[in-house]
Amino acid sequence: MIYIVEDDASIRELEQYALQSNGYEVQGFESAEPFWQAMRAAEPELVILDVMLPGEDGFSILKKLRNTPSLRKLPIIMVTAKSSELDTVRGLDCGADDYIAKPFGIMEFLSRVRVALRRSAPEVRPDVLVFHEIQLDNARHSVTVNSTPVELTYKEYCLLRLLLENTSLVVTRETILQVVWGTDISVESRTVDMHIRTLRKKLGDAGRYICTVRKVGYKLTDEEAEEE
Repeated sequence: MIYIVEDDASIRELEQYALQSNGYEVQGFESAEPFWQAMRAAEPELVILDVMLPGEDGFSILKKLRNTPSLRKLPIIMVTAKSSELDTVRGLDCGADDYIAKPFGIMEFLSRVRVALRRSAPEVRPDVLVFHEIQLDNARHSVTVNSTPVELTYKEYCLLRLLLENTSLVVTRETILQVVWGTDISVESRTVDMHIRTLRKKLGDAGRYICTVRKVGYKLTDEEAEEE
């Protein structure tokens, strides 16, 4: 369910029509009071919030939503006639996920909605990942080869999981560094190679499935791994 808080009936109806035509359930409100009543009954997946509203304005609603622990991750898109940089910064600083200035195109509007919903969607990972004799169990945080447990460090486990999630696809060193080590951590690319080497060793004969793609990265495949 998507909630729209917009006092301009023509704009509200246009937004509702566009969203409903694309398969979304939508409920519109012309002011804060009916919106808060609906919030007490059921929480939406996304709020599209106008700034200039009769009575309580959008910034006030936004702050209240963000000050409610259970709603801090609720996606909120601000939609307003105010397009100055200061207003945009204020909206984003108050916790809005996106900011659209009127007038806007419907295709852009729908694209922003899809992005906001996609960002908020919980990551779904299969409990068990399998490639030939290698099995990784996310729920148990365990790895086995031919049903024999393999003890991996946390980084090695994350590295193997990334490769298993992208079987037969090349995973670049840059992607590995971002996913396994985090974007804010500076790690030399050679560190990836060292972890690949130890991971292969711990996997035994199954380590041959980790193939080196020279000057690019690695992939989990039936091909023989190249020597580094």
